[in-house]
Amino acid sequence: MSDPTAWSRDLTVEVDGHGVVNHAGSAVLRLFADGTGLTGRLSRALRRRGFTPVHDRGRVLTDTAVMIADGGRVLSDLATLRDQGELFGPVASDPTLRRALTEIDTLQLDRIAAARAATRRNVWQLIAAQHGGIPASRVADRDLGKQIVIRLDATMIPSHSDKQGAAANFKGYGHHPLASFCDNTGEALVVKLRPGTAGSNTARDHIDVVDTSIAAVPWPYRRNLLITTDGAGATHDFINHLHDLAHRRGQHLEYSIGWELGEREQNAITLLPEDAWQHVIDAEGKARDLDAAGVVELTGLLRRSVGGDQLAGWPQEMRVICRRERPGSGAQLSLLEEADGWRYSLFVTNTPGRQLDFLEARHRVHARVEDRIRNGKSTGLAHLPSTSMKVNTAWCVAAAIATDLLCWLRLLCLTGTMAHAEPKTLRYRLLHTAVRLVRGQRKRKLKIPETWPWARELAACFTFALALAPPG
Repeated sequence: MSDPTAWSRDLTVEVDGHGVVNHAGSAVLRLFADGTGLTGRLSRALRRRGFTPVHDRGRVLTDTAVMIADGGRVLSDLATLRDQGELFGPVASDPTLRRALTEIDTLQLDRIAAARAATRRNVWQLIAAQHGGIPASRVADRDLGKQIVIRLDATMIPSHSDKQGAAANFKGYGHHPLASFCDNTGEALVVKLRPGTAGSNTARDHIDVVDTSIAAVPWPYRRNLLITTDGAGATHDFINHLHDLAHRRGQHLEYSIGWELGEREQNAITLLPEDAWQHVIDAEGKARDLDAAGVVELTGLLRRSVGGDQLAGWPQEMRVICRRERPGSGAQLSLLEEADGWRYSLFVTNTPGRQLDFLEARHRVHARVEDRIRNGKSTGLAHLPSTSMKVNTAWCVAAAIATDLLCWLRLLCLTGTMAHAEPKTLRYRLLHTAVRLVRGQRKRKLKIPETWPWARELAACFTFALALAPPG
């Protein structure tokens, strides 16, 4: 019988390697940033009159995003690139990085957003050329076609009390950013860092984020939008703002927003006949048994029942839709829910017509934003590296860029299961690959180990990224 520990008997170690580059796959993301024109646009956005830094500020911000996409959590993790000088060349020091992030003010944040939007326009042209269009957002057994879906959600970033803006709220202690993601591509359109005291249903923040998110979508695709949020978006100011946007000439905008189960809604539910409830469809598009779940519209009862219009002040086009299902064990229920044995959840939409089962399924998949948040936290948003709110705000922008770079990598270079891989998988299989760098004929060549299972995929990524030509 062979010894299972024999593999290490002849193993020795010494620090004497030459020409080996670790985390070489991260160079693909750097090439993407350069080849799509993002680095150049950020350089112009961060340029200041009379100031010529040793390290271009656009290059520094791009490298920060690459470092974050590679798994970096603190500013000093930029050494991952800096210590691989044979491949990446000169990279900013930690003090330079901190100064560069500190220099980013409100005006420059707007310029960065414009640079990202211009780059996204070019990248979406590449995606559409490769896939025949921008990927459609999936709902049950169908998709939303050419409609671009923007999902908003807030999260909590735990922080120490010595960090500016850190405070307690109902979710914990730290910062309370509000983010938006494009459901079609997975890109992080906006990450707005807010103090921990920021409320969940702050209308002004939602308006700012949705306006910036729409501006981040390339113009031809802004004509058909769907905005989704949870109940935090159910404020008069925010919904009125969405209605104003929906009535702009040349723009079709729909929304689907969580709604509170209040007294008026509970009263309306008690007036419903049992045969008013319709089937809910599951993830495969099949109708569920009415004894398990159902959906109904409450708009008519709330508008025209006893007591007059109970939705006065809300837009006339707004529809209130209710879903019910049997509650799970441990669910917190209202008195009505405890009495009749159902758990209710509501949402509002301005979409006319359409079957209720489709509208309910369309709102239900808003939960996908939780996956976007989770992946965002594994890409820089789980930890803020500085005590300065200004530095942390710039860090969140770099984290959003990092998310975009990973999305572009999946959409433009990868197929099969890798095209849907999460950031941790991409790092293990591609970004953290060690390669040998050799020189000859005045060129550098990266040699990926043949035994690495994803060597072909990584080589294809490099080939595509190297072929990109920055727009003039």
